Amino acid sequence: MHIQFAELPVFDQDRAIAFYVDKLGCEVASDAPMGADGWRWVEVRFPGARTSLHFLRRPDDKPSPEPVLVLVDADVVGTIERLRASGVEIITEPSEAPWQPGRIVAEFRDSEGNRMVIGSH
Repeated sequence: MHIQFAELPVFDQDRAIAFYVDKLGCEVASDAPMGADGWRWVEVRFPGARTSLHFLRRPDDKPSPEPVLVLVDADVVGTIERLRASGVEIITEPSEAPWQPGRIVAEFRDSEGNRMVIGSH
């Protein structure tokens, strides 16, 4: 058993695709018409991952107050610097997680206002 997809709220599908592909290195796994209103079935995934992120229609463009996803990366500091250099909003700088000594975590916002955590292994 595995998780097929996790839902990620987005306001603008094209802007979200660009963010996840260009800034985070995801691949578009699916992009197909879904209804008469122009909304599409869009899934992106990290290379080699089995689980996709499905873009769920977000009711508004208000930033999320709490994190919606936790990503894991071997180089949190380098990834945060790369995201900052490409104009991504960094919420918290890389630092040791108070709940897990030795783990480095940071937070940023995606193009849709979703608050994301990125942490080391």
